[in-house]
Amino acid sequence: MVCLGNICRSPLAEGIMRRLADEQNLNWEISSAGTGDWHVNQPADKRSIAVARSFGYDISKQRARHFNEQMFDEFDHILVMDQNNLKDVLKQASNDLQREKVSLFLPGGLEVRDPYFDDKLFEPVFLEIEQRCKQLINEFNSPAVKK
Repeated sequence: MVCLGNICRSPLAEGIMRRLADEQNLNWEISSAGTGDWHVNQPADKRSIAVARSFGYDISKQRARHFNEQMFDEFDHILVMDQNNLKDVLKQASNDLQREKVSLFLPGGLEVRDPYFDDKLFEPVFLEIEQRCKQLINEFNSPAVKK
């Protein structure tokens, strides 16, 4: 899961997806990162932590990471929150196999809004991410996708 600073959207997606995968006993490596490096090793935004907690998720121990080229080898899917981050991640891809792993988190070219500058967006963004994570669990766990 990739967003800009790895403190709002992508930590929510990581925390939600990790718990949903754990609940289904899926042995998946789930992580998040940001295309920007200014929050590395910092916790998620306090508003993301609070909204996650209000829905029963704990993301307080997660720390921001910076997206890097090695992640193309570590993960089967790299899901980005918006078009700008999509471009930034694809710039780091060195071949078609790596580029094929990258897609927008939401289907149909839709973007997850960045709630950083609007406190009122944190809950709707959380709900959107949670809904999509549930869909992704089913999609990635289907026999056609399993490796």
